[in-house]
Amino acid sequence: MRDLALGAGCTLLSRPGLAAKIGGPVTVAEDDSAYTLANGTVTARVDKSSGDLLSLRYKGTEMLATILRPDGLPDTAVDKPGANLRGGGGRYTDHQYGFWSHDTTGPHTVAKITIDPKSNGGERAEVSIKGISDGKPMGAGPGGSFISDIEIRYTMDRDQSGLYTWSIFEHQPEYPASALSEARFCAKLNDTFDWISISPKQNRPYLKETGPHEDKYDFTVNQFENPVFGWSSTTKNVGFWFLNPTVEYLSGGPTKIEFQGHRDTNQVAAPCVLNYWRSSHYGGANADVAQGEHWTKVIGPFMIYCNSGGDAQALWNDAREQGAKETRKWPYEWVSGVDYPHRNQRLTVKGQLVFSDPQMARGAKISNLLVGLSHPAYASPVTRPNVPPRQIDWQNDAKHYEFWAHADEQSRFTLPNVRPGTYTLHAFADGVLGEYVKTEITAEAGKPIDLGKLPWTPVRRGKQLWEIGIPNRTGAEFLKGDDYNHDGMALLYARLFPNDVNYIVGKSDFRKDWYFMQVPHADNPNAHAGMFGNGAGNGRATPWSIAFDLANAPRGKATLRVAIAGGGAREVGVAVNGQPTAKIARLPDAGITHNGILGIWMEHEVPFDASLLKAGTNDVTLTIPAGPVNTGVIYDYLRMELDESA
Repeated sequence: MRDLALGAGCTLLSRPGLAAKIGGPVTVAEDDSAYTLANGTVTARVDKSSGDLLSLRYKGTEMLATILRPDGLPDTAVDKPGANLRGGGGRYTDHQYGFWSHDTTGPHTVAKITIDPKSNGGERAEVSIKGISDGKPMGAGPGGSFISDIEIRYTMDRDQSGLYTWSIFEHQPEYPASALSEARFCAKLNDTFDWISISPKQNRPYLKETGPHEDKYDFTVNQFENPVFGWSSTTKNVGFWFLNPTVEYLSGGPTKIEFQGHRDTNQVAAPCVLNYWRSSHYGGANADVAQGEHWTKVIGPFMIYCNSGGDAQALWNDAREQGAKETRKWPYEWVSGVDYPHRNQRLTVKGQLVFSDPQMARGAKISNLLVGLSHPAYASPVTRPNVPPRQIDWQNDAKHYEFWAHADEQSRFTLPNVRPGTYTLHAFADGVLGEYVKTEITAEAGKPIDLGKLPWTPVRRGKQLWEIGIPNRTGAEFLKGDDYNHDGMALLYARLFPNDVNYIVGKSDFRKDWYFMQVPHADNPNAHAGMFGNGAGNGRATPWSIAFDLANAPRGKATLRVAIAGGGAREVGVAVNGQPTAKIARLPDAGITHNGILGIWMEHEVPFDASLLKAGTNDVTLTIPAGPVNTGVIYDYLRMELDESA
């Protein structure tokens, strides 16, 4: 192991390239406005009224950003209506900060030490700041946005290179109905952080001088697959990371994508790290509560981790190793005083999917099988006049907890640390259209469940005539599907396909001949992308043609099955040999506008009389209506089936 230049009192880590962690017992101090937690490695200062993380010093270096009031005055914080420096806030500050979007500022705020290190020999300290709603909206900024009591805690351990933060929401039965807006924890970092690492693909320098069409939506990732993310400094050789030990408290299950970091170029160009648990992006998610409902949810604890001594890749690798350690510790035994079952109060659910599809091609195998437990589907309790209530399932639920895992090659699955409750089991896999569903699974505290072998025969509407793509809940396999996460891709379509898509089944290759998004064809060939959107003006209606041959004129019922990975268009028109059939509607997701490859997955079936088909060449036309060029559809998979017995 090579030598490292270390400060006084430091020792070497066993892993080369990273400076050793130093530390000691935890202390907590307080003054009129803040708590200070410290352990010799990190020092954190927490505001006693809002729950904001005012400062985080790692080995003496401030990690968070310094935001100065425009007038240069030295006040620590003042409210400015209409300001947005704080992220949904309305607060200028001259201190460094990290914050929960829904803070504890409200009618009554109670701050206290919930774990006193004097009582445990300096092993652990914890502080709590709780805002009592009294039925009034809470959250950052003037007026707040959600009616709920909100508690924010910070916990620090001896010798720990960071600290934990978590938030507890509790809507009392006597409070009015309320709908939660975007909710996350954000840390804005000092300007020396210049390398972002949120996924293997998005792991690169990110300077203040960004590209002309680069925005925060370019940094979207799958939250389930990327639980450790953050920034490092190539000049200071330090790293700052968020470590989610589980995703049970996040929304949207294993297909939810979100941006986990960016530079706040609109305001102060501060590098940001964001841990979203409820967002409006990519179809969004809901956490709506009714009047008379008692609802509580614990978000976290997750770890804010700091390290030093290596290059950007070494720092990220170290953070991911620490993240794996935190996952093995979950659920944390030191959490108390809230609705948080410990390990002996949780349970394991296991089983095996037994897959059978006689029409699957010989030798074909399913892959990437994901299995999860979620709250049963429900209608939002918050409605608007003359608008049907939104239907909520695991893809757009932020109100409840979810538990997901990858199955093994034999389709066996194990879901550990499940909270007691009533759940629906879901499963889906690459290569399979649709999903497996098993309802009414009751999980009791401490009682493991073995579901045994679960037969899964996917739905078929008849004999398969043709297919386009791979059912995998994304458009990644289509042309440019690996190049989606930046502006301008909707405009590129018009240049690559001046005559639109004309796909011939049996001859065309969907990897080359099917663009990953169907959007209005840009009217202006010289249009260029603007910030926060793919669009520049409008486009004409875009018809895509699918030609296929039949040996004989069929009878019965045919069904076009269309799986959509992301939407944004009002509708998709469907015509068979020039004859209009039902339209595909209900496409609320905005995955294209936000540079995504998936959002809310949905399957639509378009049944029609098979007499519309004929012997010889047939044509199915899919048409996106004219409109903004950043609206459209990201297809996952298309299949035509024929039931001649119908």
